[in-house]
Amino acid sequence: MMQRILPLLIGFCIDLLIGDPHEIPHPVVWIGKLITTLEKVLRKIFPKTPAGERIGGICLWFIVTVVSTALPAFLLSLCEFLGTWLRIAAESVMVWQILAIKSLRNESMKVYYALKDKDIARARKNVSMIVGRDTEKLDEAGIARAAVETVAENTSDGIIAPLFFLTIGGAPAGFFYKAVNTMDSMIGYIDPPYTDFGFFAAKMDDILNFIPARLSAILMLLAGKLIGLDASNGWKIFCRDRFKHASPNSAQTESVCAGLLDVQLAGDAWYHGILHKKEHIGDPIREIEAEDIPRTCSLMLGSSVIMLLLCCAVCYLRFK
Repeated sequence: MMQRILPLLIGFCIDLLIGDPHEIPHPVVWIGKLITTLEKVLRKIFPKTPAGERIGGICLWFIVTVVSTALPAFLLSLCEFLGTWLRIAAESVMVWQILAIKSLRNESMKVYYALKDKDIARARKNVSMIVGRDTEKLDEAGIARAAVETVAENTSDGIIAPLFFLTIGGAPAGFFYKAVNTMDSMIGYIDPPYTDFGFFAAKMDDILNFIPARLSAILMLLAGKLIGLDASNGWKIFCRDRFKHASPNSAQTESVCAGLLDVQLAGDAWYHGILHKKEHIGDPIREIEAEDIPRTCSLMLGSSVIMLLLCCAVCYLRFK
């Protein structure tokens, strides 16, 4: 039991305290390099047809997930052979590297500080580091909206979903999820050249995030209630707008966040020079502002702590 709970607690606390220092090599970067290398190889092997690219994308998905799961499983088995506490220490480090609490807060708060300094150019640059959309023409409200949306969405992708899989299968399952999520962020686009090659990666990410995204929304609603935000409106907008997105999962947390903050999120956005038409999420009860960024970070942190406690409780009941 403690072999499951201690790595969760220790890894969570390390991530909360120091985040992801840039000078320390990160496994997700290695996963990204593996994806890039395999993409180049597989595109040469399979024919440049829709069917060929889909098969290539499926092969990439299986290779990356197997490697990303098997390697940490092997390392942990080796540590277990050498000593239980060595395994706990190694898995704690892995949990730390899987989570993204402090880095998500730090990167989004850089946008907040730039907006508070009235430095729009710096705010656009900072927000471009955490969103996929084009940011060159965003005004203050657009920048704040983009930052709030990415914190809301990544509360699920970067914290709640990893904790969900860590609870199910430890660090190997956590890295399996991170590999799937990284593939989606790198190749899971509907626009060329990934329309077919990234199709399978995008669909598998949707499937794996189905439960965590909805769990994240409920936890965010609870966290919002605890810190005094508009929980009744959060529930209302969640029920009404949680499917107003091309992804079946992204609007789950965005809708709760929009309702809790009494603002309107989403709407049309440019990606790689292409305009994507999107429905609005939430009601414009008030205009979005820079202060909504730290408010959303508080929601993220509150949701994360509640999820950690739930995961520890599940581990206790499962392994006692």
